[in-house]
Amino acid sequence: MTVIDDYKLLEKHGFELIPYGLAVGLQDALKIAKRIGYPIAMKIISPQATHKTDVGGVRIGIKNEEMLKLVHREFEEIAKLNKLQVDGILVQKMARRGIELIVGAKRDEQFGQLIILGLGGIYVEIFRDISARLCPINEQDVDEMIEELQSHPIITGTRGKKAINIKELKRLMLNVCRFVAKEDITEMDLNPVIFDENGGDIIDVRFTK
Repeated sequence: MTVIDDYKLLEKHGFELIPYGLAVGLQDALKIAKRIGYPIAMKIISPQATHKTDVGGVRIGIKNEEMLKLVHREFEEIAKLNKLQVDGILVQKMARRGIELIVGAKRDEQFGQLIILGLGGIYVEIFRDISARLCPINEQDVDEMIEELQSHPIITGTRGKKAINIKELKRLMLNVCRFVAKEDITEMDLNPVIFDENGGDIIDVRFTK
């Protein structure tokens, strides 16, 4: 499956994704950017670049065509330098600003499907601030998972900062449990999902059957 196939499957199951397109070539990227509107983000899609930031394969805040062309040339150089097989460039509408979380799931051979919640983004493997439950879960389970996180004050609001949209986070996590069960998913990561008081944007997706 391609990244677009993955995204379409998620949309079929009720996941709301920010506007996107997979570009093959510069002209394709320009057309997609014009359709979804600037500012945009661009990401290299390659089987050799699971962690895109590690190879410099992510650019955000691209405001116009000239910046897009520059980034596209940079990506070509990165692909050549790292000998990447590039399937395309993911062009996405820029996400909201907020708290980066990870919502994931993993099938345990003994216990079944587990869902996790934690502080996300590029530091997820450093801080390892996560909580887990067996699927299916309910809204009270999500409340308890949030409370277990060391980072929970930034989720629930502190020092004048508003809490994120907990209702939307609950909806997302319950949907993840339903999705991994119905599609028999072995492992899934939505990382990051950027939340603020109004909702959340799924930025990056990875799952395997």
